[in-house]
Amino acid sequence: MALRPLVMCFALCVVYATSKPTEKKDRVHHDEALSNREHDDAESFDYDHEAFLGQDEAKTFDQLTPEESKERLGMLVERIDDDKDGFVTVEEMKKWIKHAQKRWIYDDVDRQWKGHDLNGDGLVSWEEYKNATYGYILDDPDPEDGFSYRQMMSRDERRFQMSDLDADMKANKEEFTAFLHPEEYDHMKDIVVLETMEDIDKNGDGFIDLDEYIGDMYNQEGDPSEPEWVKTEREQFTEFRDKNKDGKMDKEETRDWILPSDYDHAEAEAKHLVYESDTDKDGRLTRAEIVDKYDLFVGSQATDFGEALARHDEF
Repeated sequence: MALRPLVMCFALCVVYATSKPTEKKDRVHHDEALSNREHDDAESFDYDHEAFLGQDEAKTFDQLTPEESKERLGMLVERIDDDKDGFVTVEEMKKWIKHAQKRWIYDDVDRQWKGHDLNGDGLVSWEEYKNATYGYILDDPDPEDGFSYRQMMSRDERRFQMSDLDADMKANKEEFTAFLHPEEYDHMKDIVVLETMEDIDKNGDGFIDLDEYIGDMYNQEGDPSEPEWVKTEREQFTEFRDKNKDGKMDKEETRDWILPSDYDHAEAEAKHLVYESDTDKDGRLTRAEIVDKYDLFVGSQATDFGEALARHDEF
């Protein structure tokens, strides 16, 4: 069956992802920097351009004149203003920056959407996802490794239900994005923690002890000596991860480990852009204020604003 190679490839990816590597595995989800450029407005606004539009989009900015750039920036402002009240707040600016920085996620969702919306109704139902991903084991009465496939299917169904906010077992684009990339959504954080604990908790007691913690990231393979980083991780577990000192990590301790409260780069940049452009100091920006400071946002360069606008409209 045509779907069999797809499922076998998926299974191999799962096996690889859950096997114990010889190199350190990082389970922690960090927010990446908005740009690799130095943030020094006295020298240039390159950092702000990449933060505002994303690094890939910012590379094509040198196509437009200042007049064209202002016009298209004005069009973009209308999309950033979510509630259409004529003002862009820090929160709306932050949301836009996060969207621009995560464009690769939406590219991945678009790619997978085409293979799962089988009836073309603009939704991906659980039945469609299940049939497209696990059709082989559903058709085969006795598939090899069928039990592990069914475990994965059950786990996916649980995640699908968590992402399905209206509980109709049909995902729109936003819900499907949350299903595929749960770490990006606050309401999905519990499932990220639960799945991580299930991966690491080998004895099934609902906790992660020191041996399980180390075993997930390092395979000793008969070598009695440990790398220095493993010793450091043992100390990290004892001194910082296991906050209540009971020798194991519970759900909240695991959450603090894999989903740390990092510095919010998008919020800091949103506040910076608003502060620098807010001529009347009312804490929000009009279209005119943004366009007047166009060089801070986009300069006299160009980007494919049509693509940016279309993508933002979709989500």
